[in-house]
Amino acid sequence: MTEKKQFVATDEAKGKAKQLRLFAMLAWLLAIGGEVFAILKLINNETLVWLVVTIVVILALSITGSLLWKKSNRLDPASEKDKFRFFIQNQLGAIMAVLAFLPLVIFIFSDKKLDGKTKGIAGAVAVVALLVAGITGIDFNPPSIEKYTEQINSQTGEIKELNAGVDYVYWTNQGNKYHLYEDCQHIKGREIHGGTVKEAWEARKIGDSELCLTCKKRAEKKLNAEPVESPEASIPTE
Repeated sequence: MTEKKQFVATDEAKGKAKQLRLFAMLAWLLAIGGEVFAILKLINNETLVWLVVTIVVILALSITGSLLWKKSNRLDPASEKDKFRFFIQNQLGAIMAVLAFLPLVIFIFSDKKLDGKTKGIAGAVAVVALLVAGITGIDFNPPSIEKYTEQINSQTGEIKELNAGVDYVYWTNQGNKYHLYEDCQHIKGREIHGGTVKEAWEARKIGDSELCLTCKKRAEKKLNAEPVESPEASIPTE
């Protein structure tokens, strides 16, 4: 029985994820700071333009934070076993979007000093910004240790079928593809690394990976045209 390979984020991947999360938190804090400023200083009829501009800036900061946070989760995913942490870690962008806009929306519509035009314009912009930031913050396909583990094992099986039973692939520091052939046209002229599918996932520090389609078609064509090579013949020599 083939031993199941468990995905483990490398220390380098965890370090990069931590850095991204710090930047995401900073963006969200700035967004909330902008919200507080708008509530205290800009909710009045005379500053409608600046209020709208501030809402747009808050939206940009909120989206930036969410994108950075999602990227960090793909480097260092949570486990599905801890359901609460898994939910919070993957949907924090949506939660922060609500915090960055909902109080502002409430203040705009509840302020009795605002005229109808100001409430209509500022309120509509704030509601749209809330929806955009919230949807952007939701991770509809959240990564997890279990999901990565399943993908690695599935892809390892595929590679062995295409490569005469040998789990060996090539990759570069760019993109999210690994390759069966060192001379693949997509990686020519770049620094190339080699190892198992699991090593490719963990070394690349970009989250989920997949086999190059060009290499897959080439291997399938070779399998259909030639006898399968022995595993010993397929192992790269130093």
